[in-house]
Amino acid sequence: MASSDASTVNTRWRRPNRVLAVVLTTLGLPTAVHAGECPTSASEIATDRPDVTNSSLVVPVGSLQSENGINTTGRGFERTFDGTNSRLRLGVAPCLEILVDVPNYFGGLKGDANSGFGNVAPAVKWQFNSLPAPWNLSVTAGAGLPTGSSKITGPGLQPYLQFPWSYEFGGGWGTSGMLTTFFFPSDLANKQTTEATFVLEKKVTERASLFVEYVGDYPSRGSSVQLFNTGCGYLLTKTQQIDFHIAFGLNRNSPDYIIGVGYSFRFDDLFLTSAR
Repeated sequence: MASSDASTVNTRWRRPNRVLAVVLTTLGLPTAVHAGECPTSASEIATDRPDVTNSSLVVPVGSLQSENGINTTGRGFERTFDGTNSRLRLGVAPCLEILVDVPNYFGGLKGDANSGFGNVAPAVKWQFNSLPAPWNLSVTAGAGLPTGSSKITGPGLQPYLQFPWSYEFGGGWGTSGMLTTFFFPSDLANKQTTEATFVLEKKVTERASLFVEYVGDYPSRGSSVQLFNTGCGYLLTKTQQIDFHIAFGLNRNSPDYIIGVGYSFRFDDLFLTSAR
């Protein structure tokens, strides 16, 4: 997610290749795309939700993908919601996409939680296309621009560098993960947070897949946020997906739970021009 649960884990949240090779992840990879290859318009939609781990695949050239969702979060006596968690992704060249996280709204349902909009966060994502099967690996560089409420997002510009990966076992099983470093130059209390995720997924039918995920955010100062996340995705069509997830906090600094649903879709062949 940016993510899927930016609300509690700093909105969609790495090390040398050896570490990445040991700890990698993204699941439910499209059957029309083999590992190490970049998607085409014939590929099934591959989204950055509902897990926090983003897809290791870019969107096809000339395709516009919209990923959306809403969450409700419980922490002690507080209940909050956030939405629409919208991410727009555009394939601009083979194995290359540009993306933007649209400002998300956070509101209180119970208790004294802050309300307001998050930052707009543009980024560029490139997929390595020369890896041996069954690996996939991408790199994303982006930044949260200081357009939202500082009570929600924190102060100033917030760059990040991200490496989502995946590995296919076969038989519908896959594993994936992501290593992200978020930088907070204007935050005197915490200049950097490293996020690590790990996913195990099973494709149970041609359209449906289930996953379990670990998410850990480790700030340079202060306590970590750790979640156990699980859910499912279902393909309505080759280019449309609905999803559901529920996460539970694993330590005192984490929310008690996060529940979310989402809908994603893709438009293909936008760059085609009619022959004269």
